[in-house]
Amino acid sequence: SRRYGQYNMNHGKSKGSKEEKPPYCRSGSQDSLDELAMDDYWTELEHIQTSSENTHEEQEEVPAKKSAEEGEAEEEWLKEAGLSDLLAESAAGPQESMVFLSTLTRTQAAAVQKRVETLTQTMRKKNKHHSIPDVRDIFGQHANQSGKDSGVHGSQAVGASEGGKSEAEIADGQVRSPSSKEGSGPLQDAPVSETDIDLEISYSEQATHLKESSKGKTTVTEGDDATLPDFRLAKDKTGTTKVGDLAHQDMKKVYSLAFIELTSLYDTLSIELKHQKPIKLKIKESGVFGVPLPALLEQDQKKIPGTKVPLIIQKLISHIEEEGLHTEGLLRIPGVATRVKSLCEELEAKFYEGTINWDNVKQHDAASLLKLFIRELPHPLLTVKYFSAFQAVQNLPTKKQQLQALNLLVVLLPDHCRDTLKALLEFLQRVIDNREQNRMTLSSVAVVMAPNLFMFKGFRSKPNEYKELAMAAGTVNIMRFLIKYQRLLWTIPKFIMNQVRKQNAENQRKMTKDKAMKKLLKKMSHDREKQDKIRTDVSSSFCVCGFF
Repeated sequence: SRRYGQYNMNHGKSKGSKEEKPPYCRSGSQDSLDELAMDDYWTELEHIQTSSENTHEEQEEVPAKKSAEEGEAEEEWLKEAGLSDLLAESAAGPQESMVFLSTLTRTQAAAVQKRVETLTQTMRKKNKHHSIPDVRDIFGQHANQSGKDSGVHGSQAVGASEGGKSEAEIADGQVRSPSSKEGSGPLQDAPVSETDIDLEISYSEQATHLKESSKGKTTVTEGDDATLPDFRLAKDKTGTTKVGDLAHQDMKKVYSLAFIELTSLYDTLSIELKHQKPIKLKIKESGVFGVPLPALLEQDQKKIPGTKVPLIIQKLISHIEEEGLHTEGLLRIPGVATRVKSLCEELEAKFYEGTINWDNVKQHDAASLLKLFIRELPHPLLTVKYFSAFQAVQNLPTKKQQLQALNLLVVLLPDHCRDTLKALLEFLQRVIDNREQNRMTLSSVAVVMAPNLFMFKGFRSKPNEYKELAMAAGTVNIMRFLIKYQRLLWTIPKFIMNQVRKQNAENQRKMTKDKAMKKLLKKMSHDREKQDKIRTDVSSSFCVCGFF
């Protein structure tokens, strides 16, 4: 059995009580760590509970809204995917999304089709008149037949696009035979290296191909649990595109495509996402701790225009580094609770005045304040919207698929969350770089930081002890991935960039065609006006002649 300490997130035990955790089974977690390291996890939870009791009063809960009606989840999904036109009240609504839909891969289109069909059935069951178009109107008149021809059934059936090619034919930017099955065609040429991350082929298509090719075969274990592969991006002569390289309009398209791709990847791997609804809490509108990131950055930008990472995080990180990253137990050893509480109050009152004497701030106290800031955010850094998707990464079958899912999730984060997460991860990597002196390895840092990033107090439901153990190991594993592979995570997959380029090219073609049509109509109108004027002049001449 393992030491559980004073922290009990399920039953609210008193501080003086101790409870033995049930034995932890290494086989129950894909990436479990040794018991000594996980003891640090439970110790960190104790510090979190203690600091929440001593530092801040609990926020007042606002009465929750009524539960969402059936079908609302599908509507929200379509809106999030940038397909609000499919919910339009006119039959012409879907036409606005046709260019976007024509660039989807087969698995992406299947994810859209699944939500449209579910929403349509829900509306019919409720006897509600809703203008959701028939799925055949969205993906072509022969959706079902095309699905049968391509060997795909049910929600995976995808029809022909405007250009006459089926979604399967245009998947991944390469033409496929309509009779080919999922995983054939260009997927046969995919890299075989276990450590190469292929950005040219849709992740969900790769997952489908892997499922098909591994049927009836024994799954091979991916090495030792404590070892993470040295994943690398496959070489690309055209280079890679990072988040932040694109204009706002293109990023909107990237966001929609990444959202659909993430859903199709989870659908393909049969991972169900249960979105947790947070308790609505009264939040502070100003200050330093417990303030929403957008409001905090708005405050900071008044002081330093263009600030993307909260000034308090920048200051705490720089102060920790000024003291040196060689201190043993950095991040693991907590600051003195009374000093941390006093510093927290002083920062709330004087941070923006610049009158705090940082020379008196101990390094471990600053590290505790950094962790306090992260967990006191009223909305988690990983966002409420994607919190369950981040947690579900641990359920994906392979490490490569876990990395692919995290790549999509990082792309989906709002700018303020993504920029702050990037600054935090880069700092954590610098701590690990000094592990010879500070004894903080990748696993050590992940164990300490995971509960601060993944314990969000705004959720009502608490896991039972066995689920809590699995969640602990799972979130530590995700934390390790975020730190180790951070340079890969900010890359926009090439298959998404190709889809954006196709959309832009098609929109440009339509604009050119529309402009030419407008020019022609204008010329025809001008010619008619000219002819009418000539007729009028001729008629006037005849009238004048007749008069004389």
